[in-house]
Amino acid sequence: MEIYDTSTASLIAKKLLEIKAIKLSPKQPFTWASGWKSPIYCDNRLSLSYPSVRQLILEKLIKAIQTHFLNIEAVAGVATAGIPQGVLIADKLDIPFLYVRSKAKGHGMENRIEGKISPGQKVVVVEDLISTGGSSLKAVSDLRDAGFDVLGMVAIFTYGFPLADQNFANEHVKLVCLSDYASLLPQALEQGYISNEDMAALNSWRKEPASWQP
Repeated sequence: MEIYDTSTASLIAKKLLEIKAIKLSPKQPFTWASGWKSPIYCDNRLSLSYPSVRQLILEKLIKAIQTHFLNIEAVAGVATAGIPQGVLIADKLDIPFLYVRSKAKGHGMENRIEGKISPGQKVVVVEDLISTGGSSLKAVSDLRDAGFDVLGMVAIFTYGFPLADQNFANEHVKLVCLSDYASLLPQALEQGYISNEDMAALNSWRKEPASWQP
């Protein structure tokens, strides 16, 4: 996993905190669908409601793509949160867009991939958030099975779990993120969202998220 650049990582983290797309609550943690207790909740879809933040994220995602994936021919969004940014990117770059469902549609053509399937086409996958990478990498697998040449993936934010890094490495998928948990914490401290006392708990969570307790 790579971060596009450190200044972008800090700026995106700051903006996501400001619009409350990221919430931090180390003393009263959130419960994820997996059952994990977490001091952070991230919903980057909120950024779509703030034009200036939406435009900033779009601009930086495009720059990350143009820096790391020069031969891009299409954009694939991961349903559902990767779809809006994926559409915006494809529109700006004037290239095809498609998206990948988490499971096949239960009627009609029963597609997992929506859009024109062009075997051999070089595609970059767009995600909003990376946790363990499981659902994101399933989308990559579906695209590869359909014959696409997946150049890699871009995402807005990653928790930076070592497990995710290993999963992406195992599948030989290059991941470039705009911001990450390590860039978020200094911004949160500087802006007064957390205290120095909170930092130890927040740092320990990222190392052992499955077993962490407040």
